[in-house]
Amino acid sequence: MDNQPRPSALVTGAGRGIGRAIALALSRAGFTIIANDLPGSEGLVETVAAIRETGREAKPVALDISQIEQHPQFVHEAWNAFGGIDCLVNNAGVSVSVRDDLLKMTPESYDRVMNINLRGPFFLTQEIARRMIEANSSSFRSIITVSSINAEFASIDRGEYCISKTGLSMMAQLFAIRLAEHGIGSYEIRPGIIRTQMTAVAREKYDRLIAEGLTPIKRWGEPDDIGRAAAMLASGQLGYSTGEVVRVDGGLALRSL
Repeated sequence: MDNQPRPSALVTGAGRGIGRAIALALSRAGFTIIANDLPGSEGLVETVAAIRETGREAKPVALDISQIEQHPQFVHEAWNAFGGIDCLVNNAGVSVSVRDDLLKMTPESYDRVMNINLRGPFFLTQEIARRMIEANSSSFRSIITVSSINAEFASIDRGEYCISKTGLSMMAQLFAIRLAEHGIGSYEIRPGIIRTQMTAVAREKYDRLIAEGLTPIKRWGEPDDIGRAAAMLASGQLGYSTGEVVRVDGGLALRSL
């Protein structure tokens, strides 16, 4: 029997959609899971239960990651859940509350999106990276940041979201350079049109665009597509790569004439 300890992964925003799919995929890949979502999240309980039903280990640790003053205690609890963290998946994020004209964007909407989507993940990554550097681990170690196709495709009715995701893309590169000497990989997953609660409001629009050829692969992306990509990266299958952008977008970003 293999007595090697299992690697552990912290997945933020694991209560539903892409985050839940990533947590389940990493669990299937052999990771113990520290699952994060907002305090009081019923989805977080369901995610942990789904993992445990497969015989794998999981622990919920709730926090609004934009509350950076609570990061030290949160990371302490997450780190001690299974004796370390080998993979951090920055997945938690929000869309705009209201899609509207770029010229009507409010400071309140901008601050809300940036605090949750960029400021929180940056300082959480910083906190965990410091611990990773100080710790010893026989497992491959990585930080995986889930951005969006909006890191390169402008949507002027949700400008603050686009800016936050572009910032995440640069964040992943910065940590790739800083952490490479410590054997820690940093990667970005850039989802395209994925079937989630967030995109449900535009379902008819995307159904039509996909049917008309918006993407070479003519279907919606599914959360499991993102989960499989995360499991590949976290398992070290691209161990001689860092700072890599893995597009899971059905070919949306391809250019053709």
